Amino acid sequence: MRTSIALLTAVVFFSVALQAQKPRERDLKLPIGGTPGALDAITDVAGVEVGHTTLIAGSGTVVAGKGPVRTGVTVIHPRGKANHDPVFAAWFTLNGNGEMTGTTWVQESGLLEGPVAITNTHSVGVVRDAIVQWEVAQQNALQPWWLPVVAETYDGGLNDINGFHVKPEHVFAALDNAAGGLPQEGSVGGGTGMVCHGFKGGIGTASRRLPAEQGGYTVGVLVQCNYGSRRDLRIAGVPVGEEIADLAGCIAHSRPLPADSPRRRCDDVRGAAQDEAPEQGSIIVVVATDAPVLPHQLKRIATRVSLGIGRQGGFGGNSSGDIFIAFSTANARAWFNDQPVTDVKMLPNDRLSPLFQATAQATEAAITNALLAAETMTGANDLRIYAMPVDRMLDAMRKYGRLP
Repeated sequence: MRTSIALLTAVVFFSVALQAQKPRERDLKLPIGGTPGALDAITDVAGVEVGHTTLIAGSGTVVAGKGPVRTGVTVIHPRGKANHDPVFAAWFTLNGNGEMTGTTWVQESGLLEGPVAITNTHSVGVVRDAIVQWEVAQQNALQPWWLPVVAETYDGGLNDINGFHVKPEHVFAALDNAAGGLPQEGSVGGGTGMVCHGFKGGIGTASRRLPAEQGGYTVGVLVQCNYGSRRDLRIAGVPVGEEIADLAGCIAHSRPLPADSPRRRCDDVRGAAQDEAPEQGSIIVVVATDAPVLPHQLKRIATRVSLGIGRQGGFGGNSSGDIFIAFSTANARAWFNDQPVTDVKMLPNDRLSPLFQATAQATEAAITNALLAAETMTGANDLRIYAMPVDRMLDAMRKYGRLP
């Protein structure tokens, strides 16, 4: 690397003040639909906590094991880090070119035991093992074995992914420092090095609250978005990707590039159209709700994530890992109970449609929030990925009559 600097390990806490520096979909009154919760975040579901560790260091040419580093880990505790009570859960994959560990037992048992973590493709193993260590060390742990749920998307464009920079201590920090409140979004945690619809992507979150006559339940979503072609990007139905066809990923140095390079220098790229590369990448989505739903119903909710991604312009390309998990914080102590028979509550199926709609809306809003929050980033081998320009996105919304 040209620049040698100490590794910056940023354990990202949660600050509404920080988030207020950039507008979110609710602030902009984007007509995505539904009513956001108080925070417009997955943490609107009571008890849910989110933690990030963000790793950023170095610049220039990749030297495996040294950087540049643009990666991290994000964790979601369904009932908070101090509450080990499992939750009913189910998972679904739109396209399976990706990884989410622990899903065999989720499917078999209908339960999620412990946190969900998201990182880069080559760090799944270390994150999984670190969660096992963390769980074993908890004094209130309820079982002697663990099958953690850890998912990934690929950040090898901006990050030295083969340098294995995510370490157990980074996972411990995210687990221990997770909190309620508004999670930070954009280029943080597992989403640090991610690209979404040709713009800088990463972590996004949103929520939708049902009206009282539909139960007043909340659906919260957190995404790590690293998928999609620019030309396909839609926000509230507006073809934003077609309206902002320039600002392609580029190389941020002035040296000549090889003739066969798929990239251009950044001084040549502004105003240049995006290429017609096939859709690729991945997206991990975590859905939380306080509605009393059982695993087979959560499976149905998880499938509706696909509709939110489709509304945004994703369609699950061949090389995409689009994997989703949904859980419910209702029915406490449904598994660890000293009674021979456990009573649980569930919504009848004819009351589920509002939850389906809320899931699709919150997914679209969460992806939009990831794009709004992310900042332009230059990473490995001087690759620069631009943030979505909010002013031009709003111009597109006005052009199509989609702002109030």
